[in-house]
Amino acid sequence: MEESKAPHVAIIPSPGMGHLIPLVQFAKRLVHRHGVTITFVVVGDGPPTKAQRTVLDSLPPSISSVFLAPADLTDLPPTTRIETRISLTVTRSNPELRRVFDSFAAEGRLPTALFVDLFGTDAFDVAAEFNVLPYIFFPTTANVLSFFLHFPKLNETMSCPFSELTELVNLPGCVPVSGKDVLDPAQDRNDDAYKWLLHNTKRYKEAEGILVNTFLELEPNAIKALQEPGLDKPPVYPIGPLVNVGKQESSNGIEEESECLKWLDNQPLGSVLYGSFGSGGALTCEQFDELAHGLADSEQRFLWVIRSPSQIADASFFNPHSQNDPLTFLPPGFLERTKGRGFVIPSWAPQAQILAHPSTGGFLTHCGWNSTLESIVSGVPLIAWPLYAEQRMNAVLLAEDIHVALRAHAGEDGMVRREEVARVVKGLMEGEEGKGVRNKMKEMKEGASRVLNDTGTSTKALNLVTFKWKAHQRELKQNGKH
Repeated sequence: MEESKAPHVAIIPSPGMGHLIPLVQFAKRLVHRHGVTITFVVVGDGPPTKAQRTVLDSLPPSISSVFLAPADLTDLPPTTRIETRISLTVTRSNPELRRVFDSFAAEGRLPTALFVDLFGTDAFDVAAEFNVLPYIFFPTTANVLSFFLHFPKLNETMSCPFSELTELVNLPGCVPVSGKDVLDPAQDRNDDAYKWLLHNTKRYKEAEGILVNTFLELEPNAIKALQEPGLDKPPVYPIGPLVNVGKQESSNGIEEESECLKWLDNQPLGSVLYGSFGSGGALTCEQFDELAHGLADSEQRFLWVIRSPSQIADASFFNPHSQNDPLTFLPPGFLERTKGRGFVIPSWAPQAQILAHPSTGGFLTHCGWNSTLESIVSGVPLIAWPLYAEQRMNAVLLAEDIHVALRAHAGEDGMVRREEVARVVKGLMEGEEGKGVRNKMKEMKEGASRVLNDTGTSTKALNLVTFKWKAHQRELKQNGKH
């Protein structure tokens, strides 16, 4: 490999659009700032989805994709959790990954570094065989990363499940969380998802570095604690916010997209609440109904992306396209009652453009980290309504630590009732409480812009990583290994 040649980096995104999107932004940043060439090595247990292909096909020529043969997961029961499916998909794809790395070696373009995300550490075995530096791209918060790094120790020392803890979980520099708010796969020791979480987090220490999609001004205490020596861990680099900006590809044509943006053009400045539960989230029938009534009762303007209800919160995770028409689940008379001040979109919306629109004044969100960062970059305050994965931990961070969100509170039955929906929507859009979170979000928006400029902390962190790659490349060349 010639010294002048830019590093080649391989990236394995876990299945699920929420994992692919930030990695695509990361790849673009590497190409734009460091002239790196990228290959996405796409794993899955079936053919790639239309959404995956659309995103990957739209990338510049320096970012290519290789689709591995699907991993066979037919032996898994239908109740298998997403964390187990993701981990096994990566693990069972190792023989195929090895084959791809062999072909890279034959072409004289073996990657300098391999990136995996949350549950992809078994691919480190292949990286080691080929002298490729193993890295983790962590697509969520420094607070959650701290939990991951402490998890093997917590597993040894805890005498009861998290849900039964009477005291809060306190980690250095992090907002304390109750046991029941800890991420889903850590809740049940007997579930395979718990075992896979443990297996992956034990391997985090093998990484050369962990790049986390957050920034210093957003989570200063958690990041500083992670960067202190000790706790058998690799260096941690905050390189965010990596978010989708500009034009988004619609999964079902441009017509719907321009309709909702045209509608926003005609609304007063900062007057519209945008509501969406991300590409993977779903509400139960009863909760969907309560939310609809609450939005109607709030008398506020809203733009709501709806999916067909489901009993499973992460029902749309692997396939975001709803089989039924979600409009049929709205309460009778809802569209007439909210005519003029409400706009309902089935399944998909150009979220980054909606959040950047001057008429958007609030975001009712599941607290998925991609959506949260898009909101921060646009300075739009939040209503936190977490559904699954690490979203409850994110909600606590956003509402109680960073103070950029109001929390929609569920009752004893786990349901957020219509009165609570109306209260929190009004509170955000026209109350004193809303003013406070709006001002705080404005500060975070400015911080997000600063960290990404030429001398910003996130830019410098990424510079450090690419400097290490170039040094590694030189070393391998001198030793005749690449």
